[in-house]
Amino acid sequence: MSTRHPIGSGATYAGAGVSIQAGEDAVDLIRPHTQRTHRSEVIGSIGGFASLFRMPQHKYRDPLLASSTDGVGTKSAIAQAMDVHHTIGIDLVAMVADDLVACGAEPLFLQDYIACGQLDPEKIAKVVEGIATGCVQAGCALVGGETAEHPGLMAPEDYDLAATAVGVVEAENVLGPERVQPGDVVLGLGSSGIHSNGYSLVRHVLLDIARLPLDGHVEEFGRTLGEELLEPCRIYALDCLALARETDVHAYAHITGGGLAGNLARVIPAGLTAHLDRRAWTPLPVFNYIASHGRVPKEEMESAFNMGIGMVAVLPAEDVDRARAMLTARHVWNVVLGTVEKADGVKSVDAAKVDGAAKTATRANVDRVVMTGEHPRF
Repeated sequence: MSTRHPIGSGATYAGAGVSIQAGEDAVDLIRPHTQRTHRSEVIGSIGGFASLFRMPQHKYRDPLLASSTDGVGTKSAIAQAMDVHHTIGIDLVAMVADDLVACGAEPLFLQDYIACGQLDPEKIAKVVEGIATGCVQAGCALVGGETAEHPGLMAPEDYDLAATAVGVVEAENVLGPERVQPGDVVLGLGSSGIHSNGYSLVRHVLLDIARLPLDGHVEEFGRTLGEELLEPCRIYALDCLALARETDVHAYAHITGGGLAGNLARVIPAGLTAHLDRRAWTPLPVFNYIASHGRVPKEEMESAFNMGIGMVAVLPAEDVDRARAMLTARHVWNVVLGTVEKADGVKSVDAAKVDGAAKTATRANVDRVVMTGEHPRF
């Protein structure tokens, strides 16, 4: 049996839930935000079929391109619940730009992908405002992206974010485990909070189990719970690039999903072990808040969260004082976490455990990082 429509009432794209006009309105609102991120190498502006970026070849002898793709996970659910959308884009930039910096690459440009149930131009413009702010903090250009409506697949008010960033590094300056040596010092750079990992556990503990209101004031934070949970990631890109220029940094580890041990293990080569002392720092209050409300075991906290350390630098002992002075001058809180030594073949039962499915580490290399002691006041 055929399906008939009354005369003059044929199906339309808008009737199916997709507004082309709303997309065009969103582009108009986004354009000023992208323009404030542009570097001299950007060719043209948004609106074309592809973005053009002139490779800064004069700065490099043997340039390698680096790329990273990531999203913000379920932290976006907190932003949507609070109807606050101008900071979540900073988190998106942090996830990809600081992964590039971990290998020594300078972030050049970024493209975003925003999927939503129904395109609200004003809301999308707020999201992109945050992405642009993050790009400025990372020193990279926002050269374009895509906003897609998915009616029927996503609720009208829902959205999800992803981005890909591209950077460049001189081949001889690539950082990583090949450079790490016995006697190197592990230097931790403070996080601004939870950053953008572990929010499924955060929401389960604080919203589902404890049933805490996002707009409720929390004494420990000096602000509402929602404001604490939406604190944007610190973006370390420019700080790490400056540090690598002035000191002999051997490796960086961006502390995301998998925690401190799981991510640091990725830059510790076979035959060496990083020995860290939890007594060196006190985790931020938000981590104790989560652990206490959900009776979350220490091992679970350390595998899901950064525990107050968002980036780690591994460098020679003789460069530590200069590095710490530089970071302090740049208003980056930092602390010596421990040292790298030759592995003694003994597996410590105090090593932080990482779920076997975690992308950041395997059980075979978790013992490359051994954590001892207990955090003060945690």
